[in-house]
Amino acid sequence: MIVRMGGTEGHGNRQARPELNGHRASGMTSMTQEELLQRISIDPGICFGKPCIRGHRIWVSLILDLLAAGTTLERILELYPQLTRDDVLACIAYGSEMSRERYVDIPLTKPA
Repeated sequence: MIVRMGGTEGHGNRQARPELNGHRASGMTSMTQEELLQRISIDPGICFGKPCIRGHRIWVSLILDLLAAGTTLERILELYPQLTRDDVLACIAYGSEMSRERYVDIPLTKPA
């Protein structure tokens, strides 16, 4: 059995999350969610149209995979010195927005 996580029920509309709409994330960055998302580009002629950090050929999914694997922000910046902290935060912001718009199939585990 597959459980669908995510979707747009109550989340696709920015008004459902007013604390993110144009407000700054306290202590994280001086940029708004919208400003962070402007750091991401999608161009069919670059990296097969995959979302990349603007001005670089570094996929957003690569940065999210590194973070999911436990790589620290500091280590990512060591591995990719051309990136900034806000570039990494932009990847997280993009992933957050996408999770409101898409479903991910997650296998349901049976209770023990």
